[in-house]
Amino acid sequence: MIVQACINGARASDYHPKLPLTPAAMAADAAACVAAGAAELHLHARRGGRESLRAVSETVRAVRAACPGTLIGASTGAWIEGSPQATLDAIDGWTDLPDHASVNLSEPDAPAVMARLRDKGVAIEAGLASVADARRLASLQPPMHPLRVLVELEEQDAATALAAADAILDVLAEAGLRRPILLHGFDATVWPLARHAFQRGLSTRVGLEDGQHLPDGSLAPDNAAILRAAMALRAEVLERRP
Repeated sequence: MIVQACINGARASDYHPKLPLTPAAMAADAAACVAAGAAELHLHARRGGRESLRAVSETVRAVRAACPGTLIGASTGAWIEGSPQATLDAIDGWTDLPDHASVNLSEPDAPAVMARLRDKGVAIEAGLASVADARRLASLQPPMHPLRVLVELEEQDAATALAAADAILDVLAEAGLRRPILLHGFDATVWPLARHAFQRGLSTRVGLEDGQHLPDGSLAPDNAAILRAAMALRAEVLERRP
């Protein structure tokens, strides 16, 4: 039941004053998040201010130097390079490898990206945003055996998001797909879904990729403050569990 730090995502540069956008800034921010309790890191590498899969190696190298022994993940979102072949070519060029990379099952080329990551020796986080995504993952042949499953929801109504999460989890259970699960929300549902994850004994992630507010609704000063709030929430939930 870990807390992963998602430190920047696809957010615009003016989203938050402390959004880390360069390898050096990501390395410093990642170290602060690990000190605050993050067990792993999830990064969106940037080059020249824009997301780039071709910047993954230099970013991983900087972050690994700052956070030795911490697992580092990267996004492979299809929008980053803009075409399936460009995504695969960028992954082929990685020299300093992330420990894992996330792949969105809603994207048409997801199986090919997962296969390429597997060939590179990079573990896979399978991202599911819907029941259809969960069914697609369960039906893949050959099976991809992801490191974990990310249940990641953008619904902004908490009750709707919680119901959607449980529906996805039910599909995974019915399919016998028994992998570690990380459940997280976005903006208004970050903290309701983090609490739900802890209550169900699942991992979660927090950070400026997913939202910039603390549980009380105030603006977080930085990623480390968000991580500290998540660790406090986890402690609270665990204390109340029978």
